[in-house]
Amino acid sequence: MNFISFGYGLFLLCILAIYWSVEQQKLRLWTLFIASLIFYASNQIYYLPLLLTLVFINFRLGLALGQNTSPGKHTLDWRISNEQWQFAQADWNRRRLKVLWLGIILNIVLLFGFKYLPALFNFFNSSSINAGNDDAFKIIAPLGISFFTFECIAYLVDVYRGAPASNQFIEFASYKSFFTKLISGPITRYHNLANQFNTLVFPSPDRIAEGLWLIARGAVKKALLADHLGIFVDLSFSSLQRAGSVDLWLATFAYGLQLYLDFSGYVDIARGSALLFGLVLPENFNHPYFSTSIADFWRRWHMTLGDWLRNYLYFPLGGSRKGLVRTCLNLMTVMVIAGIWHDAALGWVIWGAYHGLALVVHRLTDVISDKFEPLENFWQNPAGIILAWLITQLMVFSSWIWFRLPNVQDSWFVITNLFGRSADAQFAQKVYVEALNISQYQLAALLIAIASIMAISYALNNRLKLNLNWHLKLLFIPLCLWAVWVLAPEGRLPYIYFDF
Repeated sequence: MNFISFGYGLFLLCILAIYWSVEQQKLRLWTLFIASLIFYASNQIYYLPLLLTLVFINFRLGLALGQNTSPGKHTLDWRISNEQWQFAQADWNRRRLKVLWLGIILNIVLLFGFKYLPALFNFFNSSSINAGNDDAFKIIAPLGISFFTFECIAYLVDVYRGAPASNQFIEFASYKSFFTKLISGPITRYHNLANQFNTLVFPSPDRIAEGLWLIARGAVKKALLADHLGIFVDLSFSSLQRAGSVDLWLATFAYGLQLYLDFSGYVDIARGSALLFGLVLPENFNHPYFSTSIADFWRRWHMTLGDWLRNYLYFPLGGSRKGLVRTCLNLMTVMVIAGIWHDAALGWVIWGAYHGLALVVHRLTDVISDKFEPLENFWQNPAGIILAWLITQLMVFSSWIWFRLPNVQDSWFVITNLFGRSADAQFAQKVYVEALNISQYQLAALLIAIASIMAISYALNNRLKLNLNWHLKLLFIPLCLWAVWVLAPEGRLPYIYFDF
């Protein structure tokens, strides 16, 4: 079931009608849970038993971690000495740590088995002298497996750190399987959503308008903009040998816009749908292409992933508390892991290491700037801000080459041919004339126009703090949906982050 479809709209309306027609919280949670199972089954029914099993296992592990850390009632029993109580407490904490590691390893093994084991099998199979055929071992990973495991690990760690564990399976299952965020996030912490489950109220008119507006805006981003850009990107990167340097630059820029519009469009629809259920999901993007540093970029891009990486990897590794060298090593480690999280190809590792290196350079630049006042003042004046923005965006957009082409041979071909390469005449005919029916210059102007609209939106929302009131949003919602219905390309492209 696709978010941008008549089927999803009908499904959403039916579930909302049932959900708000019952008054008991538990019945509403059961409605959400059953609806989520139907939604997931419409995409991958054969993985439904696995999903349910993993939800139950993580629920039980959370209960084990959340038990009282004081064994028995030693504090109330005069026969137990303080020393004995401390030994018992230490022993119980060791057992809790073992339970935590069991849960983490279980979730990581699950992720590894589906996403990385087939790639390793194919690598060794292709490298084997005795390999008798070229057939690749393929397995389709469960949709949303990465987001699912990250949320489970976050939940177990939070409970281990002292947050209360869920003692109602239906509440935990509704959180884990909530269909709007199940497949591609945003990564949501259990306690954030559980608190909202306990205080559900029917959304106000402005909240309903905001939810519908997010759905309509997300549909425009995905179907009207990202999918049209995706046609050009796919044609260009599937014909690398014929594309010229200008075409490769345009394709790289177009892919950066496509990726943002595709993913943020999905999140907009997910958050808008959740609002209609009286639930607020975390934001995932905050105009990342207007960041003036790579650190700022990761505070604005895929914000829930960045938050997860900081809280469950970077800080446990020591963060920035153990000196500059250790800080740089931690930054590089975290970003390489982030690259591997996306997929097993070498290109992802390079992408992560590239971002890690950029973060290290940024940290070193900050340290040096703090020691030289003229340099620090330069980065704060308009010329320095513009230069910092240009450097950051050049780094980010060039990194998307490895993101889109994780095969190192393909990505390296693009990198080495960004200058001085002429396009094949057949490429221009096939792409610009037959497929797009626009010239190269018109396409460049279109990309600049999209970027300009994003800049205006950033200026109005983040700088001037201006926003449409809910009455105007209600006016624009049908216009947006009509535009998607009429102007979206046939055969919509799948969401990019469904692959992760």
